[in-house]
Amino acid sequence: MQVKRSFKEGNQIIIHTDGAICSTTAELSASAVFQGAVRLYLTQLRRQESPLLAPLGLSDAPSTTQACDAESDLISLLSALGAQTLDEVAGGVPSAPVAETPAGSGEMDPAEPQCATPGARRLAAGLLNPAGRRALYEFAEGLYDYWRAFDRFMILHSSPGPTGWERRPYRAFNSTIESLTHTVRSYYRDVCENITGNHPRIYRQVAAGCDVGLIAVHVDCPLPPVYQETLGAVPFIRHVWIAPPMIIDPPTNTRTGQFQRVDRNPLADLRLSSQEWLCYPAAVGPLLINTYFHQSFIGLGCSLANLFELASDEQVAAGPDAVFVYGAAPETMWQLGDLPTVFHDDEETGLLAAAISAEDRFGYFGYLKKMILTLHNIVAMKRGLMPFHGAMVRVVLKSGQEATVLILGDTATGKSESLEAFRSLGSEFIRDMRIVADDMGSLEVDDEGRVLGYGTEIGAFVRLDDLGGGYAFGQIDRAVIMSPQKVNARVVLPVTTLHDVLQGYPVDFLLYANNYEAVDAERPVVERLETVDQALDVFRAGAAMAKGTTTATGLVHSYFANIFGPPQYRDLHESLAQRVFEAAFARGIFVGQLRTRLGVPGMEMQGPQEAARVLLEMISA
Repeated sequence: MQVKRSFKEGNQIIIHTDGAICSTTAELSASAVFQGAVRLYLTQLRRQESPLLAPLGLSDAPSTTQACDAESDLISLLSALGAQTLDEVAGGVPSAPVAETPAGSGEMDPAEPQCATPGARRLAAGLLNPAGRRALYEFAEGLYDYWRAFDRFMILHSSPGPTGWERRPYRAFNSTIESLTHTVRSYYRDVCENITGNHPRIYRQVAAGCDVGLIAVHVDCPLPPVYQETLGAVPFIRHVWIAPPMIIDPPTNTRTGQFQRVDRNPLADLRLSSQEWLCYPAAVGPLLINTYFHQSFIGLGCSLANLFELASDEQVAAGPDAVFVYGAAPETMWQLGDLPTVFHDDEETGLLAAAISAEDRFGYFGYLKKMILTLHNIVAMKRGLMPFHGAMVRVVLKSGQEATVLILGDTATGKSESLEAFRSLGSEFIRDMRIVADDMGSLEVDDEGRVLGYGTEIGAFVRLDDLGGGYAFGQIDRAVIMSPQKVNARVVLPVTTLHDVLQGYPVDFLLYANNYEAVDAERPVVERLETVDQALDVFRAGAAMAKGTTTATGLVHSYFANIFGPPQYRDLHESLAQRVFEAAFARGIFVGQLRTRLGVPGMEMQGPQEAARVLLEMISA
């Protein structure tokens, strides 16, 4: 097993390799990763004072020579059980070579005979009684469950060129990730059968290898010298393999505060090691934002693959519009305040540089996503586009009517939920529905005075509780699910393509998502705003009922419901908003507010559904 190194970060196992992974159970049981997993499991059993320890001869204190010898004997026994029965190991019968087929190779490769140590044979002899067999079997089952309880990642390090992993990524993943999954599962089954002498009647093809595979390459990405020194050694992710549904439980599940603009470059004192960092070059709309994440946040970093397209080689070669370091050493960030979630506008190089500290309180996908979108929004404003926090969809009905609907609003105000309800309710009427933006995008007034909308993400990061059960279930085979057992459980899933994100669709409906007001005779589901100033007042106030996605509670207000860039560049944003809304009214775009009632108790499902129904009626009219 050609492993360069492996790490345990919290509940994450990270394996780095630059060659083929073990393809036989003999190679697996002889690997350092396997032996390390056994020792970690034994540590947990000792912490629990498990009754399994005594029958396995592991009652001694873990630091003693006897305990170390006992651990080695157990590992030797487990290794031998991959090819021999417990009785054969106890009797000292040498195992015959077993023909095993390396996954993906198509060739037969005889495994090396397993040679148990004398201590392992003595241990096996002492476990031949029914109670001993049962204890050993329970240990094997527990070890398998313990391994699978980790979030497991494999990083395939490749060199640029025609022979690199990235040239044939499917074959690379097949000969590593797929091979490991097959081998781990086969080894587990062999060991259990060799202990009990029985075959199982039910086989479950669980993901026993790694949940995520990455091909990482050192690439030439043009950076100003000051950034090259800090970031240049970090390998770039060029391909991602995910076994969904991927379920992770990050350290926290809410976000607080807004990102601060600082005069001091937060990357100035950083030096990122190629051993512990990876770069996900995110295509955020038309922009490239190099996102560097520490391996302690690898689960969150890999989840970006469901949200942002991985940038092409040509985009990477052209250089980034912004750089973002997620997981910076806290000791380098203390000077930046109590909430070190900051960005710097480097006017000398023209780059935006952002950083977030490697603390558990920032271990939430919202920090990663929203900082990337903040950087996008700032670049967009500098290029003359008004960023928006909202969801945008292009709808074509079977009757021939079509419209582009943009719903602006704060987090958890019912933007995405209303559009998903729209999809569900209008399935028999809709010919085509294309999501342009799920959370963030930008508006441009073109030379003809049209208001064009663009997106940023190819995926959605939404509250699991606010999605229709049927829809959530139907998409689970592509999803990354975060903290399903907690309030604000989230799911990240792909919903659109980069082509539709970048297309630029003329806007027909520009609506503010009002999640806090009930509907009555004076406050309809959809209310048209009559003037530019009235519309600007509503959108500028950014009122919303907090839903637990941040630490805010009650009715809150935020500038244009978008704290991600506009407040930090308010003067610039005001001029852009004035231009966009004047153009919207001049073109006869429907500008108003949509009462989703997502923040009204008891209306979390019905509110977005009724909003969707009224929208469908308006488009059909």
